[in-house]
Amino acid sequence: MYFFEKKCSNLMVQSIIKENILDIYVGNLPWAVDDKDLEELFAEYGEVESAKVIKYKDSNRSKGFGFVEMDDDSASKAIEALEGHELEGRPLKVNQSRGKAD
Repeated sequence: MYFFEKKCSNLMVQSIIKENILDIYVGNLPWAVDDKDLEELFAEYGEVESAKVIKYKDSNRSKGFGFVEMDDDSASKAIEALEGHELEGRPLKVNQSRGKAD
């Protein structure tokens, strides 16, 4: 019984932690930007949980957009600072991700 309660409480903690994480859409990325570059760009504004540039499966070439996960406060600062920011001559589009449409 103790194991079950402990496991449930860990799941609740993970769920609570996940609720404070904001998913950020980053568009108009230069083709050369990779996951590490994206993470470094956002790390100036707080701890980055994850950073992922979306790529075509067949060619492994960037689709020109990605997603970053950060805590709410850091995410707000990053969105405000990086929306329209020029990266390699391209103005970034940065906003809260809307998620996938059903």
